[in-house]
Amino acid sequence: MISQALLEARKYEEAMEKRIPKEDKPEFHLSPRVGWMNDPNGFSFYNGKYHMFYQYHPYYSQWGPMHWGHAVSEDLLHWEYLPAALAPDELYDKDGCFSGSAITLPDGRHLLMYTGVFQERTREGGVSDIQTQCIAVGDGVNYEKIEQNPVIDEKDLPEGCSRHDFRDPKIWRKSDGTYCCAIGNRPADGSGQILLFTSEDCFKWNFKKVLIANNNRFGKMWECPDFFELDGKWVLLTSPQDMLPEGFEYHNGNGTLCLTGKYDEETDTFIAESDQSIDYGIDFYAPQTILTSDGRRVMIGWMQNWDACVHSKEDPWFGQMSLPRELFLKNGRLYQKPIRELDEMRCNKVVHQNVSFSGIISLDGIRGRKIDMELTVRPGDEQELYQKFAVRFAQNEQYYTALSFRPRESILKVDRKFSGSRRAIVHQRRCQVNTADGELKFRMILDRFSVEVFVNDGEHVMSATMYTDQGADGISFFADGCVNIDVVKYDLV
Repeated sequence: MISQALLEARKYEEAMEKRIPKEDKPEFHLSPRVGWMNDPNGFSFYNGKYHMFYQYHPYYSQWGPMHWGHAVSEDLLHWEYLPAALAPDELYDKDGCFSGSAITLPDGRHLLMYTGVFQERTREGGVSDIQTQCIAVGDGVNYEKIEQNPVIDEKDLPEGCSRHDFRDPKIWRKSDGTYCCAIGNRPADGSGQILLFTSEDCFKWNFKKVLIANNNRFGKMWECPDFFELDGKWVLLTSPQDMLPEGFEYHNGNGTLCLTGKYDEETDTFIAESDQSIDYGIDFYAPQTILTSDGRRVMIGWMQNWDACVHSKEDPWFGQMSLPRELFLKNGRLYQKPIRELDEMRCNKVVHQNVSFSGIISLDGIRGRKIDMELTVRPGDEQELYQKFAVRFAQNEQYYTALSFRPRESILKVDRKFSGSRRAIVHQRRCQVNTADGELKFRMILDRFSVEVFVNDGEHVMSATMYTDQGADGISFFADGCVNIDVVKYDLV
């Protein structure tokens, strides 16, 4: 039975999406059908297609009462919208259907597990969120919330665990057929932790243990956990709030964290051995992963930053997902590469090799806002290392976004302050990369409103959105000193 709230959302999104020209949205990054999008939810493979749900406010391009939007794809690059899957229409989720995950049950049904939110009055006269875990089951299009909801609530929490910050369940099935669920939570010390729950049937859940505690090391509350095996290790991805910077590894505010280590499935004990950021750019948060049928671990994140969600209220949509990225471990570090299916979209190859210059140059055939461009930069003078190299893109006489590299400090910076934004939001991020003698290799992918930079075959990644007018499609190169570059550019169709 479809609720009136969900029915109205479906009618609204179907009518309003017709008002948005196709060229006003990203070409191969998932964006909302209409209205607001944040975290990816329920990333899964079901009935022959990849399903991506997302935090969704269809009625306004600002955050609001959270629904679950829904889209499907066969290649994770070309998406087809399906009707909204969830609306806040029950007492336990009347103030929002927050983030969660999905899994296929043995009987063939598709199960969604999400955080239901309802607000209660405080003694001081304000309101506070009460967060519980809920389930809906369906056929890939329509989902029905079960009568037992919520399936996990405050009575299932250990002493000292917050019922206000208790969200974002990520389900997986163990080799013995039982189920596990990792959920973000705030303990008594005010930082973050990941709780582990287990189930025999995916409907009745029991608290097992604290999978890992933050102990105020990396920010405060840990949101949107994901936990999986990769190349012989176990990886925990999470998004900490209120982080403090640590050199060039972590930045202020809402960040991303990857912990890699050992996991004993018998005792459900995870021991982290290394930590790093997932993305070093401006816009990336709350990633989810999937294991593809051919064994690849693929990740998609929300390509936005809570500290930079400033846009016109008249915009018909806001928010987009990152490129799907294939994950692998190398020398104990998480590497990311654009999903290989992207290569099939490449056309109109343009190559410039061994170009030496200083100052500013443009190259024939190098322009565009839907492109895949590989660059190698190296010193053009063996006797003297250059001071700075930059590539400027989404450029016209007035606007551009830049990626710049200073080899003496090994610092790569993305900077969009000249992209047309009129607000003093976060416009720059820097990353310390590995370079030998001033040589650096990176791959830039542009899709109308974004850039994603993969450095040294995915050792570091930097993502940023920019909403520069689409007519600004120029690309130029700048060098303080003498540099030598190779450029290979493809249009993406």
